[in-house]
Amino acid sequence: MNYCASPFSYQRRASREVRVGNVGVGGDNPIRVQSMITCDTMDTEASVAQTIELAEAGCEIVRITAPTVKDAANLQHIVRGLRERGCDVPIVADIHFKPEAAMEAAKWVDKVRINPGNYADSKKFKIIEYTDEQYAAELTRIRQRFTPLVDLCKERGIAMRIGTNHGSLSDRIMNRYGDTPLGMVESALEFARIARNLDYHAFIFSMKSSNPKVMIAAYRLLVARLNEEGPDWNYPIHLGVTEAGEGEDARIKSAIGIGSLLTDGIGDTIRVSLTEDSIHEIPVAKALIDSVAAGVSPAISKDAAADTAATTGKTKKNPLSFDPFSYQRRPTDKLQREGVRLGGDELVRVVIRRAQHEKISHKIDRMGDYKPEIIFENARVMEVDSRDDEAIARVNDSTEAQLVTVKDDVDLPLIPAFRLLAAKLQSRHPVLLKDVLNREQILNAGSLILDNKRSADSEIQHPASSIQNQSDFLATLLIASTNIGSLLCDGIGDAILVQGEEAPGQSLRLSYNILQAAGSRIFKTDYVACPSCGRTLFNLQTTTAKIKAATVHLKGVKIAIMGCIVNGPGEMADADFGYVGGAPGKVNLYVGKQAVKFNIPEAEAVDRLKDLIREHGKWVEPSVQPALAEANV
Repeated sequence: MNYCASPFSYQRRASREVRVGNVGVGGDNPIRVQSMITCDTMDTEASVAQTIELAEAGCEIVRITAPTVKDAANLQHIVRGLRERGCDVPIVADIHFKPEAAMEAAKWVDKVRINPGNYADSKKFKIIEYTDEQYAAELTRIRQRFTPLVDLCKERGIAMRIGTNHGSLSDRIMNRYGDTPLGMVESALEFARIARNLDYHAFIFSMKSSNPKVMIAAYRLLVARLNEEGPDWNYPIHLGVTEAGEGEDARIKSAIGIGSLLTDGIGDTIRVSLTEDSIHEIPVAKALIDSVAAGVSPAISKDAAADTAATTGKTKKNPLSFDPFSYQRRPTDKLQREGVRLGGDELVRVVIRRAQHEKISHKIDRMGDYKPEIIFENARVMEVDSRDDEAIARVNDSTEAQLVTVKDDVDLPLIPAFRLLAAKLQSRHPVLLKDVLNREQILNAGSLILDNKRSADSEIQHPASSIQNQSDFLATLLIASTNIGSLLCDGIGDAILVQGEEAPGQSLRLSYNILQAAGSRIFKTDYVACPSCGRTLFNLQTTTAKIKAATVHLKGVKIAIMGCIVNGPGEMADADFGYVGGAPGKVNLYVGKQAVKFNIPEAEAVDRLKDLIREHGKWVEPSVQPALAEANV
């Protein structure tokens, strides 16, 4: 199955155009940026104000939750208020659980988002073995429930998103396909087939997960399945990492998931989901698009481009070293460098240049978990051009395994360069990943991001030097996360070197945070936190801050913070503990998917979460070391 034109060279996936209000998605349109307001949908004035704020910041499509029929009906007043104020941004109704709310919302909006896992389907974590006849009967029931919405959308000429979430697959899908990318894809295709049978084609797919590996595999599998179905299944794709969280970690995780797919040519519209005010999502999304554009389109000479096409076009000679639909780390022999073991099943190691190491050598003992592990110049790294078959043959002919990387200033996009290296290199040789091969890539992306920041009203009050610094680091962060994170999710990489960031402490922090976000190395507490919306039953930003303050020292513990139950239990599948809004002012606590404490007053919930962690033997008393470490990096 093919999920892209070539994993070794960029070509955007061809899709049909779907109109969302006055905005075209897919086709020849640019990649669109969207977000979601966070206030109560019944608060018309606040909803209008937040939507206008997003639109003025560059958001091209705005989503509003409609959890009940009453909320859905109020979308009429929100849309009218926007149009009266001259704001024509398309409005999307976000629907979960209630087909009746979808039917009401579809009267007023430009697009309806439905989730196949909980639209006319159930999720009670029941174990049911469906016979083929029972399964077919369930599909018939779903068709009956879904058809009226399709007919109304078709009649009004509005769009739909069929948006599967890893955290809310139905019991029916879970029991036939498991909690897998395949289950996510099949869930969406079932609804798409119903729409197509009704001659409705104005829909867009999404496959969202809080785990970048799962998300990447699901989107790739979806596109491959669409390709198999035929050329008229060329529907646009919406990308997003759900429950990404906040701050630097959320931006890294989003770049890994969204950026890697964009570099494969997949994606027509994106949302960066942050547990922050929605306005902060827009510059990150724009910067991510810009950084990917800078990375996939380097200045390559005609001769080099022709050579690359000839070299990478031999798919039989250069098969992929990884399964794009299922994660497995590339097997290698183990090596030792400077007393540190790497390769095989060892941790993915963090490498630093000698010049950078010298700048921080006086405080390494105070850097806690962000210490460098190997100095590049001491690691006997073999640097090759991925297209140089003779050089790679010499490495393969060596009797001992070698640590290999791509040369700097090779005129290839980075991800294809390392994929090509891994395809040609014998698997016994470990690979050192880099974030950039050419500093020019960072500068180009930084310039694009800087232009966007200067044009945003919210940034005008900042000094130009401050904007420049923010833009440079955001470009560094997004490019490093996309390039290194994507390859790690392909299973490629035994050590990493961030060289696009000149500040050594900052580059080391970025290195470790990329490893954590990619699930390659867990060295600190891991958080899954959803963005706010009108369904949220507590203040996610302040609550997340409280939980982090209480638990940030628990290395390796994964905690999910969910504002409501829409995706809560499912997205917490691989979390140790969950903190989920159950009712206004009340919180339910989970161990894995299982709710164990109910209706806890919000004021007591963080302390009760700490007690729950103690009960399960994962609590340790905090020390000052982590805070000091980060402060000194």
